[in-house]
Amino acid sequence: MATTVIMPKLGLTMTEGTIEKWLKQEGDRVEKGEPLVEIITEKINFQYESPASGILHKILHHEGEVVPVTTPIAIIAEEGEALAEFETMKPEVPVEVPMPAAVQLETTEPRKRIFISPIAKKIAQEKGVDLSSLKGSGPGGRIIKIDVMKAPEKVAAKEVKIPPQVPKPAEKIIPLKGIRRIIAKRMTESFQNIPHFYLSLEIDMTACLSLREQLKEEVEKRTQVRLTLTDILVRMVASALKDHPIINSRIEGDQIHLLDEINIGVAIAIENGLIVPVVHHADRKSLTEIAITIRDLTQKAREGKLSLEEVGGGTFTLSNMGMLGIDKLNPIINPPECSILGVGRTIEKPVVIGGEIKIRPMAWFSLSSDHRIVDGATTAPFLNRIKRLIENPPLLLL
Repeated sequence: MATTVIMPKLGLTMTEGTIEKWLKQEGDRVEKGEPLVEIITEKINFQYESPASGILHKILHHEGEVVPVTTPIAIIAEEGEALAEFETMKPEVPVEVPMPAAVQLETTEPRKRIFISPIAKKIAQEKGVDLSSLKGSGPGGRIIKIDVMKAPEKVAAKEVKIPPQVPKPAEKIIPLKGIRRIIAKRMTESFQNIPHFYLSLEIDMTACLSLREQLKEEVEKRTQVRLTLTDILVRMVASALKDHPIINSRIEGDQIHLLDEINIGVAIAIENGLIVPVVHHADRKSLTEIAITIRDLTQKAREGKLSLEEVGGGTFTLSNMGMLGIDKLNPIINPPECSILGVGRTIEKPVVIGGEIKIRPMAWFSLSSDHRIVDGATTAPFLNRIKRLIENPPLLLL
């Protein structure tokens, strides 16, 4: 018996997925559990496994298409199994379509009724297919999708086509698709729906960098993992969130929910985009455990192997762009979180300390927050707490 492959629903918030790449083509043999198609959601790029064994007889939605969840995307069946019935797997009401004007002028026969499924009608209009020339293979002779797809294109007699815009030779067009499209959609929604405001502090990184130097050899010897500044910052941010729980919150309806778990997302650059895997229970993890977790998440992100759990449940996000040479940034909030912290590069500069000019490694920290939840009076103490922890790491022991 044939099996309909549907767009899966992964998590309560998923409403659609983008088909990135079919790993099998029509006519290929596929086994149950074998990777069938790569799908991009708002959170991850994952490989969807075949729900059955058989022949991939029909691909209903192709690469680049955005498909609502639970929508059929392919048909798997045994060799020789009839598939015409699957053209009508979704309830479609036959519609009466009048004969094209051009055809009516050429014939004196009485106007006849043409029964055609809505999806077939849409494709016929797009291709300019002459419906009177088609013989339907659906129930009762109804014209279905496969009939239109096999028909030659024919432009209506009075149809006027607007010539396509031809790019100038020097122009290069990059389609907005895949993960780049998802990022564009989510960030647009965030910036339009969330009233952002920003606070920034320049912080002396001397003690923090010294801490890394003191610990990196021991951490690497124990775990084979290189300790990074981001690892240390995640530990400090988690501590600050425990002291300022309002920052670790979100809006649900007309209520603000303070969250028990502290799960810190770490923005990671991948090819053509950005992904935010999550360090769950960051406040309960040691610095060594955080370093191992971030190393593993980064590797999976670049290999496209992150699970839904590894990118879900974030309560706060850290975006460190210091390694890219950026001095200061105001990042866009990752909804439904309350805040996101942007970190710039550390550079040596003259500062006044105790009435004297000294050279210190300094970095800008910028906090973007949701003004519906918090304001300057609540976010300033949080940012200052992070500053105190960075400049005085032993405070983490208290």
